[in-house]
Amino acid sequence: MLKGTRDGILKRVQPVSIHGQVSWDIYFTDLGDESGQTHLARVGPEAVVGHKLEPGDHIQLEYLVGVPVKVTRVVPGP
Repeated sequence: MLKGTRDGILKRVQPVSIHGQVSWDIYFTDLGDESGQTHLARVGPEAVVGHKLEPGDHIQLEYLVGVPVKVTRVVPGP
């Protein structure tokens, strides 16, 4: 995928420090297959919109050239 989005259900967020640079490992499953394979996206905290993610949240990940560049919590509509 050169550019696109992917919806998922957040399983957990794990902070990771590599040589003092903090990143977040975002573990998620596909939206329609919550019991399926768990995927991992490593992003900087600045890539998470609002900086508030909780397990079970519906999230949307934006990809550019196959790399996750933005994670957004999707708020359910009325």
